[in-house]
Amino acid sequence: MRPLRDSLRSLKSLTGTPPPFDPSAAPDNPFDLFVEWFTQAVDAGQVEPHAMALSTVDADGVPDARVLILKDLTDDGWWFASSSASAKGVELTASPVAALTFYWPTVGRSVRVRGTVTRGSDDENARDFSRRGLGARAVALGSPQSAPLGSRDESEAAIHKAARELDAHPELVSPTWTLWCVRPESVEFWQSDAERRHQRLRYSSQGQSWSTTLLWP
Repeated sequence: MRPLRDSLRSLKSLTGTPPPFDPSAAPDNPFDLFVEWFTQAVDAGQVEPHAMALSTVDADGVPDARVLILKDLTDDGWWFASSSASAKGVELTASPVAALTFYWPTVGRSVRVRGTVTRGSDDENARDFSRRGLGARAVALGSPQSAPLGSRDESEAAIHKAARELDAHPELVSPTWTLWCVRPESVEFWQSDAERRHQRLRYSSQGQSWSTTLLWP
């Protein structure tokens, strides 16, 4: 295989323009700062700012990661959804801890969230499933996510069957569809600098309050 070193060295990085940020004036909690940074990323035209990497661990303690979409942010934490029978669902059930990573290159910022994971209630799960588009519901209902697949035709047939069932019974809900919430124990805000003099501010949970720590770049 041809090494990528030369190609990688030629690529530019940290080309975004971060908005002004004064850590000493940061809010008392990470939720408010996340909303502020998220809004600034949206206003700057960041593509899919709600995309995030979810990191989990398997039964052997080996890390796993994938990109999915933020569903909500509440006082409880950061929410996302997936099948409980998927690889990530199985891992979260066995080891209910996770990390989330957001990266917004347009504004040269990243946010890391680490914490414990809880499930939504049956009503919350069903409500979230019902709000999805027909195609997304058909995939969730007819697809055993992450299981080995024999052929694309096999999956297409199963999804078309699920879509017909949903047409006939719109109230159908996937029994494995689950909302998950990462309840943060620490949240780190990272702002880039072209000279690598990055700013890093970490919030750490102290029961009902938060402490903040500046970190070296």
